[in-house]
Amino acid sequence: MPIKIAALQMCSGIDPHRNVATMQRLVRDAAARGAIYVQTPEMTGAVQRDREGLRSVLATEDDDPVVRAAAALAGELGIHVHVGSTAIALADGRVANRGFLFGPDGERVCRYDKIHMFDVDLDNGESWRESAVYSPGAVARMATLPFARLGFTICYDLRFPELFKTQAQAGAEMISVPAAFTRQTGEAHWETLLRARAIENGVYIVAAAQAGRHEDGRETFGHSMIVDPWGRVLAAAGGTGEAVVLAEIDIAAVKAARDRIPNLRNGRSFTLETVEAGTRGGVGL
Repeated sequence: MPIKIAALQMCSGIDPHRNVATMQRLVRDAAARGAIYVQTPEMTGAVQRDREGLRSVLATEDDDPVVRAAAALAGELGIHVHVGSTAIALADGRVANRGFLFGPDGERVCRYDKIHMFDVDLDNGESWRESAVYSPGAVARMATLPFARLGFTICYDLRFPELFKTQAQAGAEMISVPAAFTRQTGEAHWETLLRARAIENGVYIVAAAQAGRHEDGRETFGHSMIVDPWGRVLAAAGGTGEAVVLAEIDIAAVKAARDRIPNLRNGRSFTLETVEAGTRGGVGL
């Protein structure tokens, strides 16, 4: 049975309360247009590069304004609201890059901490060390919803196909990829990776993204999109500005794609051997 889902594109600033107001407006818009599952981007609550600035607005999970607002929206609108992620203060002084899913009753269904930390030096001079602030997660998560089995990832997790494959083999039919991709890496890889993960695993990919120039000076790529299990982009936003990316999906398409290309069933275990060539002047194996 087809359903409508939405990925929200935002340009979050440094003030969580302003970002919450934007999230509320966009979630209501998506729900009014028929979406029963709505996903927000990574770092919905604040995009803040300055560590002290970020810590000054951090809250625990129980007190976080994004978490409270999302739970209230889900209950009020009778839909699933998925906060792609927001920064959460932990008891040990570290920070979690944590996603939350709330059900139509307003109760939390699942939470997920980003596993892979974005520790990179780009050739345009950008340098990122997420592990200096954030505590990485260690548990992959999947939730069984009334309309689909949903797997969770966040941003840089997209570059680790084993996470997606593990969830798909466990029955995931949709996998979320909320993100704040940099402009440089997004231009090079964003759509290619999203479509590849959808094709490899025969799943819907839902990717809500941050977009544009942020208050802290960074620039994110945007192009939020929803991709079907055959790798087709069903709906997408541009590179800047807010957007509600809405698509009608049919979970039956997951089985159809996996029946056509049954790679998840056809995989085989193997060993790897390395042959040293030229050591005896002969021909390698």
